[in-house]
Amino acid sequence: MRAVRTISLALVLVLALPLAACSSGHNAEAWAASVCTALVPWRSEISTLTTRTQQQMTTRTTPGQARENLARLFDGARTASETAREGVERAGVPDVTDGKKIAAAFVGSLAGMRDAYGTAHDGIAALATTASGTFYTEVGKVVDRLNAEYEKSGLDTTKLDSVELRDAFESLPECQ
Repeated sequence: MRAVRTISLALVLVLALPLAACSSGHNAEAWAASVCTALVPWRSEISTLTTRTQQQMTTRTTPGQARENLARLFDGARTASETAREGVERAGVPDVTDGKKIAAAFVGSLAGMRDAYGTAHDGIAALATTASGTFYTEVGKVVDRLNAEYEKSGLDTTKLDSVELRDAFESLPECQ
């Protein structure tokens, strides 16, 4: 259960960064709307997967069942992150100062999240389930690595400051 709480916290923290900075099309508002539209289903899918896994993990499961549940979560999150990355990439480049840099940072952040989930999936899938104590210790290590990779891939919006985009993100219903 400790691992699931840690995963949930990591997901909430990671989701907060890109959503706080949503973005979309060519002018600032269009770009922000497109990006936020791409991120809404991603956020929903991550939330649904996390809730399902928490429900499954709170019931008494074997290490094999736990491994299967966590692997499914991480694979689903990897797929959802890639879909969101593709949507943000399709949004193009906002017509603002440093637009290329901002667009690349959003795409790169989602790619990093996708890769972090992929690494976590592979790490969980490779765990032996014969000794439950060892299994859960190793799950904790995989989750710690996921958290570290998430932190590295998080978008630092302070370095991508654009008044036009900030205003668009704050005003558009797609970004709320």
